[in-house]
Amino acid sequence: MTDLLSSVQAALGLPHTPIALTSEGALPSAFAVTELASASIAAAGQATAGLLLEQTGRLPGLSVDRRLASFWFATSLRPLGWRVPPLWDPVAGDYPSQDGWIRLHTNAPHHRQAAERVLGQAADRAAMAARVAQWKAHDLEQAVVEAGGCAAQMRSWNEWQAHPQGQAVNAEPLVHFLSRHGDTALPWRGSPARPLAGIGVLDLTRVLAGPIASRFLAGLGADVLRIDPPHWNEPGVVPEVTLGKRCARLNLHDAADRQVFEHLLAHADLLLHGYRADALERLGYGAAERQRLAPGLIDVSLNAYGWSGPWQKRRGFDSLVQMSCGIAEAGQRWQQADKPWPLPVQALDHATGYLMAAAAIRLLAERLKTAAVGSARLSLARTAKLLFEHAPDGTEAALRAEDPDDQGLLVEQTPWGPAHRLRVPLHLSGTPLQWDLPASDLGAHRPQWQAL
Repeated sequence: MTDLLSSVQAALGLPHTPIALTSEGALPSAFAVTELASASIAAAGQATAGLLLEQTGRLPGLSVDRRLASFWFATSLRPLGWRVPPLWDPVAGDYPSQDGWIRLHTNAPHHRQAAERVLGQAADRAAMAARVAQWKAHDLEQAVVEAGGCAAQMRSWNEWQAHPQGQAVNAEPLVHFLSRHGDTALPWRGSPARPLAGIGVLDLTRVLAGPIASRFLAGLGADVLRIDPPHWNEPGVVPEVTLGKRCARLNLHDAADRQVFEHLLAHADLLLHGYRADALERLGYGAAERQRLAPGLIDVSLNAYGWSGPWQKRRGFDSLVQMSCGIAEAGQRWQQADKPWPLPVQALDHATGYLMAAAAIRLLAERLKTAAVGSARLSLARTAKLLFEHAPDGTEAALRAEDPDDQGLLVEQTPWGPAHRLRVPLHLSGTPLQWDLPASDLGAHRPQWQAL
Protein backbone atom coordinates (compact mmCIF):
# COMPACT_ATOMS: atom_id res chain seq x y z
CA MET A 1 0.00 0.00 0.00
CA THR A 2 1.43 3.38 -0.96
CA ASP A 3 1.46 6.58 1.08
CA LEU A 4 -0.55 8.33 -1.63
CA LEU A 5 -3.25 5.67 -1.49
CA SER A 6 -3.32 5.97 2.30
CA SER A 7 -3.93 9.72 1.98
CA VAL A 8 -6.77 9.15 -0.46
CA GLN A 9 -8.33 6.47 1.75
CA ALA A 10 -8.18 8.79 4.76
CA ALA A 11 -9.80 11.65 2.81
CA LEU A 12 -12.69 9.42 1.73
CA GLY A 13 -13.15 7.64 5.06
CA LEU A 14 -12.20 4.31 3.53
CA PRO A 15 -10.50 1.50 5.47
CA HIS A 16 -6.69 1.63 5.42
CA THR A 17 -6.43 -1.80 3.87
CA PRO A 18 -3.92 -2.80 1.20
CA ILE A 19 -5.12 -2.95 -2.39
CA ALA A 20 -3.34 -5.14 -4.92
CA LEU A 21 -1.62 -3.03 -7.59
CA THR A 22 -0.45 -5.14 -10.52
CA SER A 23 2.08 -4.53 -13.33
CA GLU A 24 5.19 -2.38 -13.13
CA GLY A 25 6.59 0.83 -14.51
CA ALA A 26 5.50 4.45 -14.33
CA LEU A 27 4.76 7.41 -16.56
CA PRO A 28 7.83 9.65 -16.86
CA SER A 29 7.26 12.71 -14.69
CA ALA A 30 8.58 14.80 -11.84
CA PHE A 31 5.47 13.61 -10.00
CA ALA A 32 3.96 10.27 -8.98
CA VAL A 33 1.39 10.28 -11.79
CA THR A 34 1.04 6.51 -12.18
CA GLU A 35 0.68 6.20 -8.41
CA LEU A 36 -2.04 8.87 -8.45
CA ALA A 37 -3.85 7.09 -11.29
CA SER A 38 -3.73 3.76 -9.46
CA ALA A 39 -4.74 5.20 -6.09
CA SER A 40 -7.70 7.22 -7.36
CA ILE A 41 -9.12 4.32 -9.39
CA ALA A 42 -8.49 1.98 -6.45
CA ALA A 43 -10.38 4.34 -4.14
CA ALA A 44 -13.41 4.37 -6.45
CA GLY A 45 -13.26 0.57 -6.52
CA GLN A 46 -12.89 0.35 -2.74
CA ALA A 47 -15.90 2.61 -2.21
CA THR A 48 -17.91 0.32 -4.50
CA ALA A 49 -16.71 -2.74 -2.62
CA GLY A 50 -17.80 -1.13 0.64
CA LEU A 51 -21.28 -0.47 -0.71
CA LEU A 52 -21.56 -4.09 -1.84
CA LEU A 53 -20.38 -5.36 1.55
CA GLU A 54 -23.11 -3.39 3.31
CA GLN A 55 -25.82 -4.50 0.89
CA THR A 56 -24.85 -8.13 0.31
CA GLY A 57 -22.56 -9.12 3.18
CA ARG A 58 -19.83 -10.03 0.69
CA LEU A 59 -16.65 -8.01 0.17
CA PRO A 60 -15.45 -8.43 -3.43
CA GLY A 61 -11.79 -8.82 -4.26
CA LEU A 62 -10.14 -5.71 -5.66
CA SER A 63 -7.05 -4.97 -7.73
CA VAL A 64 -5.83 -2.25 -10.10
CA ASP A 65 -3.52 -2.62 -13.08
CA ARG A 66 -1.12 0.32 -12.77
CA ARG A 67 -0.19 0.23 -16.44
CA LEU A 68 -3.76 0.28 -17.70
CA ALA A 69 -4.64 2.94 -15.14
CA SER A 70 -1.88 5.13 -16.58
CA PHE A 71 -3.19 4.60 -20.12
CA TRP A 72 -6.79 5.40 -19.11
CA PHE A 73 -5.52 8.70 -17.68
CA ALA A 74 -4.63 9.63 -21.26
CA THR A 75 -7.47 8.09 -23.27
CA SER A 76 -9.33 4.79 -23.27
CA LEU A 77 -10.65 5.04 -26.83
CA ARG A 78 -8.98 3.40 -29.82
CA PRO A 79 -10.87 4.44 -32.99
CA LEU A 80 -11.02 2.06 -35.94
CA GLY A 81 -10.55 4.00 -39.17
CA TRP A 82 -11.33 7.49 -37.86
CA ARG A 83 -9.75 10.14 -35.67
CA VAL A 84 -10.97 12.05 -32.63
CA PRO A 85 -10.98 15.81 -33.35
CA PRO A 86 -8.01 17.77 -31.97
CA LEU A 87 -8.13 18.41 -28.24
CA TRP A 88 -6.68 21.92 -28.39
CA ASP A 89 -7.66 25.10 -30.18
CA PRO A 90 -4.87 26.29 -32.56
CA VAL A 91 -3.82 29.20 -30.32
CA ALA A 92 -4.21 27.46 -26.95
CA GLY A 93 -0.95 26.85 -25.14
CA ASP A 94 2.06 28.29 -23.35
CA TYR A 95 3.67 31.59 -24.35
CA PRO A 96 6.67 33.57 -23.12
CA SER A 97 5.77 37.02 -21.83
CA GLN A 98 8.07 39.89 -20.85
CA ASP A 99 8.84 38.29 -17.50
CA GLY A 100 7.84 34.61 -17.60
CA TRP A 101 5.44 32.11 -19.06
CA ILE A 102 1.66 32.21 -19.36
CA ARG A 103 -0.86 29.71 -20.65
CA LEU A 104 -3.95 30.68 -22.64
CA HIS A 105 -6.88 28.25 -22.66
CA THR A 106 -8.97 29.01 -25.74
CA ASN A 107 -10.75 25.74 -26.54
CA ALA A 108 -14.23 27.20 -26.03
CA PRO A 109 -15.05 29.87 -28.64
CA HIS A 110 -16.09 32.41 -25.99
CA HIS A 111 -12.81 31.87 -24.14
CA ARG A 112 -10.81 32.50 -27.32
CA GLN A 113 -12.89 35.60 -27.96
CA ALA A 114 -12.11 36.86 -24.46
CA ALA A 115 -8.37 36.39 -25.00
CA GLU A 116 -8.59 38.15 -28.36
CA ARG A 117 -10.51 41.06 -26.83
CA VAL A 118 -7.41 41.65 -24.71
CA LEU A 119 -4.68 40.69 -27.18
CA GLY A 120 -6.28 41.27 -30.57
CA GLN A 121 -7.25 38.64 -33.09
CA ALA A 122 -4.56 36.12 -33.94
CA ALA A 123 -4.70 33.73 -36.87
CA ASP A 124 -2.06 31.39 -35.48
CA ARG A 125 0.35 30.80 -32.62
CA ALA A 126 3.07 33.01 -34.12
CA ALA A 127 0.73 35.99 -34.23
CA MET A 128 -0.49 35.30 -30.70
CA ALA A 129 3.08 34.90 -29.42
CA ALA A 130 4.04 38.33 -30.73
CA ARG A 131 1.16 39.91 -28.82
CA VAL A 132 1.75 37.98 -25.59
CA ALA A 133 5.45 38.98 -25.60
CA GLN A 134 4.45 42.61 -25.08
CA TRP A 135 2.81 41.86 -21.71
CA LYS A 136 3.95 41.00 -18.21
CA ALA A 137 2.53 37.59 -17.27
CA HIS A 138 0.60 38.69 -14.18
CA ASP A 139 -0.97 41.67 -15.96
CA LEU A 140 -2.05 39.54 -18.91
CA GLU A 141 -3.46 36.80 -16.68
CA GLN A 142 -5.55 39.37 -14.84
CA ALA A 143 -6.72 41.10 -18.03
CA VAL A 144 -7.82 37.84 -19.71
CA VAL A 145 -9.62 36.64 -16.57
CA GLU A 146 -11.42 39.99 -16.20
CA ALA A 147 -12.49 39.72 -19.86
CA GLY A 148 -14.16 36.38 -19.08
CA GLY A 149 -11.37 34.20 -20.42
CA CYS A 150 -8.99 31.60 -19.04
CA ALA A 151 -5.28 32.14 -18.48
CA ALA A 152 -2.62 31.18 -15.94
CA GLN A 153 0.79 32.62 -15.19
CA MET A 154 3.45 30.00 -14.49
CA ARG A 155 4.30 30.07 -10.79
CA SER A 156 6.61 27.93 -8.71
CA TRP A 157 5.29 25.87 -5.81
CA ASN A 158 6.86 28.35 -3.37
CA GLU A 159 5.18 31.25 -5.15
CA TRP A 160 1.87 29.38 -4.97
CA GLN A 161 2.39 28.79 -1.24
CA ALA A 162 2.77 32.55 -0.76
CA HIS A 163 -0.29 33.32 -2.91
CA PRO A 164 -3.61 33.90 -1.09
CA GLN A 165 -5.29 31.23 -3.22
CA GLY A 166 -2.55 28.71 -2.58
CA GLN A 167 -2.92 29.32 1.13
CA ALA A 168 -6.70 28.91 0.90
CA VAL A 169 -6.40 25.61 -0.95
CA ASN A 170 -3.88 24.32 1.61
CA ALA A 171 -6.51 24.74 4.32
CA GLU A 172 -9.13 22.70 2.45
CA PRO A 173 -9.53 18.91 2.73
CA LEU A 174 -8.96 16.77 -0.34
CA VAL A 175 -12.62 15.73 -0.17
CA HIS A 176 -14.86 18.03 1.83
CA PHE A 177 -17.88 16.05 3.02
CA LEU A 178 -20.86 18.07 4.22
CA SER A 179 -23.64 16.26 6.07
CA ARG A 180 -27.00 17.88 5.47
CA HIS A 181 -30.01 16.12 6.86
CA GLY A 182 -31.93 12.89 7.11
CA ASP A 183 -34.51 11.77 4.60
CA THR A 184 -36.66 8.74 3.92
CA ALA A 185 -34.79 5.48 3.43
CA LEU A 186 -33.58 4.76 -0.09
CA PRO A 187 -33.96 1.12 -1.15
CA TRP A 188 -31.10 -0.60 -2.93
CA ARG A 189 -32.22 -1.57 -6.42
CA GLY A 190 -28.86 -2.85 -7.60
CA SER A 191 -27.14 -6.21 -7.72
CA PRO A 192 -23.55 -7.39 -7.33
CA ALA A 193 -23.12 -7.18 -11.10
CA ARG A 194 -24.74 -3.72 -11.40
CA PRO A 195 -24.52 -2.11 -7.96
CA LEU A 196 -25.78 1.32 -9.08
CA ALA A 197 -28.74 0.07 -11.14
CA GLY A 198 -31.75 2.27 -10.51
CA ILE A 199 -29.67 5.28 -9.44
CA GLY A 200 -30.35 8.42 -11.47
CA VAL A 201 -27.30 10.65 -11.92
CA LEU A 202 -27.88 14.15 -13.26
CA ASP A 203 -24.58 15.23 -14.79
CA LEU A 204 -23.90 18.96 -15.14
CA THR A 205 -20.17 18.59 -15.74
CA ARG A 206 -17.97 19.30 -18.73
CA VAL A 207 -14.65 18.44 -20.34
CA LEU A 208 -12.88 15.90 -18.12
CA ALA A 209 -13.01 15.61 -14.32
CA GLY A 210 -16.78 15.47 -13.79
CA PRO A 211 -17.44 13.41 -16.92
CA ILE A 212 -14.79 10.90 -15.78
CA ALA A 213 -16.76 10.54 -12.51
CA SER A 214 -20.09 10.00 -14.24
CA ARG A 215 -18.54 7.58 -16.74
CA PHE A 216 -17.36 5.43 -13.82
CA LEU A 217 -20.82 5.53 -12.23
CA ALA A 218 -22.41 4.55 -15.55
CA GLY A 219 -20.04 1.57 -15.71
CA LEU A 220 -21.60 0.35 -12.46
CA GLY A 221 -25.12 0.56 -13.85
CA ALA A 222 -26.23 4.10 -12.97
CA ASP A 223 -28.64 5.91 -15.29
CA VAL A 224 -26.49 8.94 -16.19
CA LEU A 225 -28.17 11.85 -17.95
CA ARG A 226 -25.80 14.61 -19.02
CA ILE A 227 -27.24 18.07 -19.61
CA ASP A 228 -25.49 20.73 -21.69
CA PRO A 229 -26.58 24.20 -22.83
CA PRO A 230 -27.75 24.57 -26.44
CA HIS A 231 -24.49 25.46 -28.17
CA TRP A 232 -21.80 23.94 -25.96
CA ASN A 233 -19.43 21.46 -27.56
CA GLU A 234 -16.12 19.84 -26.68
CA PRO A 235 -15.46 17.63 -29.72
CA GLY A 236 -11.97 16.58 -28.65
CA VAL A 237 -13.21 14.77 -25.53
CA VAL A 238 -16.87 13.84 -26.16
CA PRO A 239 -16.07 10.39 -27.68
CA GLU A 240 -13.90 9.65 -24.64
CA VAL A 241 -16.21 10.74 -21.83
CA THR A 242 -19.82 10.11 -22.90
CA LEU A 243 -19.50 6.32 -22.75
CA GLY A 244 -22.51 4.81 -20.99
CA LYS A 245 -24.48 8.06 -20.80
CA ARG A 246 -27.42 9.74 -22.42
CA CYS A 247 -26.74 13.36 -23.40
CA ALA A 248 -29.41 16.05 -23.70
CA ARG A 249 -29.53 19.82 -23.97
CA LEU A 250 -31.49 22.38 -21.96
CA ASN A 251 -31.43 26.17 -21.90
CA LEU A 252 -31.72 27.14 -18.24
CA HIS A 253 -32.56 30.70 -19.26
CA ASP A 254 -35.76 29.40 -20.92
CA ALA A 255 -38.87 28.94 -18.75
CA ALA A 256 -40.01 25.70 -20.40
CA ASP A 257 -36.54 24.14 -20.20
CA ARG A 258 -36.24 25.20 -16.57
CA GLN A 259 -39.44 23.31 -15.83
CA VAL A 260 -37.98 20.19 -17.48
CA PHE A 261 -34.74 20.60 -15.52
CA GLU A 262 -36.59 20.92 -12.22
CA HIS A 263 -38.50 17.73 -12.97
CA LEU A 264 -35.24 15.93 -13.72
CA LEU A 265 -33.66 17.27 -10.54
CA ALA A 266 -36.63 16.23 -8.40
CA HIS A 267 -36.31 12.63 -9.59
CA ALA A 268 -32.50 12.41 -9.46
CA ASP A 269 -30.64 10.51 -6.76
CA LEU A 270 -27.30 12.19 -7.38
CA LEU A 271 -26.24 15.51 -8.88
CA LEU A 272 -22.74 16.04 -10.24
CA HIS A 273 -21.81 19.60 -11.13
CA GLY A 274 -18.58 21.25 -12.14
CA TYR A 275 -19.54 24.84 -12.86
CA ARG A 276 -17.83 27.73 -11.15
CA ALA A 277 -18.73 28.11 -7.48
CA ASP A 278 -21.53 30.65 -8.03
CA ALA A 279 -22.84 29.50 -11.41
CA LEU A 280 -25.88 27.50 -10.27
CA GLU A 281 -26.73 30.22 -7.75
CA ARG A 282 -26.82 32.80 -10.56
CA LEU A 283 -29.20 30.50 -12.47
CA GLY A 284 -31.50 30.35 -9.45
CA TYR A 285 -30.46 26.83 -8.41
CA GLY A 286 -28.33 27.45 -5.34
CA ALA A 287 -27.89 24.81 -2.64
CA ALA A 288 -31.05 25.81 -0.73
CA GLU A 289 -33.19 25.74 -3.87
CA ARG A 290 -31.76 22.38 -4.94
CA GLN A 291 -32.59 20.96 -1.53
CA ARG A 292 -36.14 22.36 -1.78
CA LEU A 293 -36.67 20.84 -5.22
CA ALA A 294 -35.01 17.51 -4.37
CA PRO A 295 -34.81 16.91 -0.59
CA GLY A 296 -33.05 13.54 -0.89
CA LEU A 297 -30.49 14.62 -3.49
CA ILE A 298 -26.83 13.69 -3.02
CA ASP A 299 -24.70 16.58 -4.31
CA VAL A 300 -21.07 16.20 -5.46
CA SER A 301 -19.29 19.15 -7.02
CA LEU A 302 -15.87 20.30 -8.14
CA ASN A 303 -14.21 23.46 -9.30
CA ALA A 304 -10.73 24.38 -10.49
CA TYR A 305 -9.16 26.51 -7.78
CA GLY A 306 -10.88 25.49 -4.54
CA TRP A 307 -13.93 26.56 -2.56
CA SER A 308 -12.42 29.41 -0.54
CA GLY A 309 -10.02 32.25 -1.22
CA PRO A 310 -10.06 35.00 -3.87
CA TRP A 311 -10.04 32.59 -6.85
CA GLN A 312 -12.86 30.30 -5.78
CA LYS A 313 -15.07 31.58 -8.64
CA ARG A 314 -12.29 31.70 -11.26
CA ARG A 315 -12.59 29.75 -14.49
CA GLY A 316 -9.97 27.05 -14.71
CA PHE A 317 -8.90 23.78 -16.27
CA ASP A 318 -6.32 21.11 -15.48
CA SER A 319 -3.60 22.65 -17.66
CA LEU A 320 -4.12 26.07 -16.08
CA VAL A 321 -4.00 24.72 -12.53
CA GLN A 322 -0.75 22.94 -13.39
CA MET A 323 0.69 26.33 -14.39
CA SER A 324 -0.66 28.20 -11.37
CA CYS A 325 0.35 25.83 -8.59
CA GLY A 326 3.91 24.95 -9.60
CA ILE A 327 3.54 21.64 -11.44
CA ALA A 328 4.61 22.98 -14.84
CA GLU A 329 7.54 24.88 -13.28
CA ALA A 330 8.70 21.82 -11.30
CA GLY A 331 8.43 19.74 -14.47
CA GLN A 332 10.53 22.28 -16.37
CA ARG A 333 13.31 22.03 -13.78
CA TRP A 334 13.05 18.23 -13.67
CA GLN A 335 13.27 17.99 -17.46
CA GLN A 336 15.85 20.77 -17.68
CA ALA A 337 13.67 22.26 -20.40
CA ASP A 338 13.43 25.78 -21.77
CA LYS A 339 9.63 25.90 -21.41
CA PRO A 340 6.90 24.77 -19.00
CA TRP A 341 6.73 20.99 -18.66
CA PRO A 342 3.27 19.71 -17.68
CA LEU A 343 2.28 16.26 -16.48
CA PRO A 344 2.34 13.59 -19.21
CA VAL A 345 -1.46 13.29 -18.92
CA GLN A 346 -4.19 15.53 -17.50
CA ALA A 347 -3.91 13.72 -14.20
CA LEU A 348 -5.59 16.38 -12.05
CA ASP A 349 -8.77 15.99 -14.10
CA HIS A 350 -8.77 12.21 -14.16
CA ALA A 351 -7.82 11.73 -10.51
CA THR A 352 -10.35 14.28 -9.28
CA GLY A 353 -12.98 12.53 -11.40
CA TYR A 354 -12.36 9.15 -9.76
CA LEU A 355 -12.27 10.79 -6.33
CA MET A 356 -15.62 12.42 -7.12
CA ALA A 357 -17.03 9.01 -8.07
CA ALA A 358 -15.67 7.52 -4.85
CA ALA A 359 -17.19 10.33 -2.79
CA ALA A 360 -20.53 9.91 -4.55
CA ILE A 361 -20.56 6.17 -3.86
CA ARG A 362 -19.61 6.75 -0.21
CA LEU A 363 -22.51 9.20 0.15
CA LEU A 364 -24.87 6.83 -1.62
CA ALA A 365 -23.85 3.97 0.69
CA GLU A 366 -24.60 6.19 3.69
CA ARG A 367 -27.96 7.17 2.18
CA LEU A 368 -28.86 3.50 1.72
CA LYS A 369 -27.71 2.61 5.21
CA THR A 370 -28.98 5.48 7.39
CA ALA A 371 -31.13 7.68 5.08
CA ALA A 372 -28.66 10.54 5.70
CA VAL A 373 -28.20 12.90 2.76
CA GLY A 374 -24.83 14.55 2.26
CA SER A 375 -22.69 16.39 -0.22
CA ALA A 376 -19.02 16.60 -1.15
CA ARG A 377 -16.75 19.19 -2.73
CA LEU A 378 -13.43 18.66 -4.52
CA SER A 379 -11.08 20.81 -6.61
CA LEU A 380 -8.31 20.34 -9.13
CA ALA A 381 -6.01 22.60 -7.10
CA ARG A 382 -6.42 20.48 -3.96
CA THR A 383 -5.67 17.33 -5.96
CA ALA A 384 -2.52 19.09 -7.18
CA LYS A 385 -1.46 19.56 -3.55
CA LEU A 386 -1.82 15.80 -3.06
CA LEU A 387 0.71 15.25 -5.86
CA PHE A 388 3.18 17.66 -4.28
CA GLU A 389 2.87 15.89 -0.94
CA HIS A 390 4.00 12.52 -2.35
CA ALA A 391 7.28 12.37 -4.22
CA PRO A 392 7.67 9.71 -6.93
CA ASP A 393 9.76 6.62 -6.32
CA GLY A 394 12.21 7.71 -8.99
CA THR A 395 13.56 4.21 -9.61
CA GLU A 396 10.76 2.73 -11.72
CA ALA A 397 11.25 1.89 -15.38
CA ALA A 398 9.01 3.27 -18.09
CA LEU A 399 5.71 1.53 -18.70
CA ARG A 400 5.72 -1.25 -21.24
CA ALA A 401 4.34 0.04 -24.53
CA GLU A 402 0.71 -0.57 -25.40
CA ASP A 403 -0.03 -3.72 -27.39
CA PRO A 404 -3.15 -5.22 -29.04
CA ASP A 405 -3.90 -7.37 -25.99
CA ASP A 406 -4.57 -4.21 -24.01
CA GLN A 407 -7.75 -3.60 -25.99
CA GLY A 408 -11.09 -5.14 -25.15
CA LEU A 409 -12.77 -7.50 -27.60
CA LEU A 410 -16.01 -5.54 -27.97
CA VAL A 411 -16.40 -3.05 -30.81
CA GLU A 412 -18.13 0.13 -29.67
CA GLN A 413 -20.35 1.56 -32.39
CA THR A 414 -20.07 5.30 -31.88
CA PRO A 415 -21.62 8.04 -34.07
CA TRP A 416 -18.13 8.78 -35.39
CA GLY A 417 -17.25 5.19 -36.25
CA PRO A 418 -16.35 1.90 -34.57
CA ALA A 419 -13.81 1.80 -31.77
CA HIS A 420 -12.28 -0.39 -29.11
CA ARG A 421 -11.75 0.60 -25.49
CA LEU A 422 -8.71 -0.37 -23.54
CA ARG A 423 -9.31 -3.08 -20.98
CA VAL A 424 -10.51 -1.67 -17.67
CA PRO A 425 -7.75 -1.20 -15.06
CA LEU A 426 -10.06 -1.96 -12.13
CA HIS A 427 -10.87 -5.58 -11.28
CA LEU A 428 -13.72 -5.99 -8.79
CA SER A 429 -14.69 -9.65 -8.50
CA GLY A 430 -18.30 -10.21 -9.56
CA THR A 431 -18.71 -6.56 -10.52
CA PRO A 432 -17.31 -5.86 -13.97
CA LEU A 433 -17.18 -2.27 -15.14
CA GLN A 434 -19.31 -2.38 -18.27
CA TRP A 435 -21.28 0.24 -20.17
CA ASP A 436 -24.70 -0.34 -21.70
CA LEU A 437 -24.45 2.53 -24.19
CA PRO A 438 -21.69 3.56 -26.61
CA ALA A 439 -20.31 7.08 -26.54
CA SER A 440 -22.74 9.57 -28.07
CA ASP A 441 -22.70 13.15 -29.24
CA LEU A 442 -23.92 15.93 -26.98
CA GLY A 443 -27.63 16.55 -27.35
CA ALA A 444 -28.30 13.13 -28.89
CA HIS A 445 -31.03 12.18 -26.40
CA ARG A 446 -34.20 13.53 -24.88
CA PRO A 447 -33.98 15.16 -21.43
CA GLN A 448 -35.81 12.46 -19.48
CA TRP A 449 -35.06 9.63 -17.09
CA GLN A 450 -35.19 6.12 -18.46
CA ALA A 451 -37.56 4.85 -15.79
CA LEU A 452 -40.06 7.74 -15.94
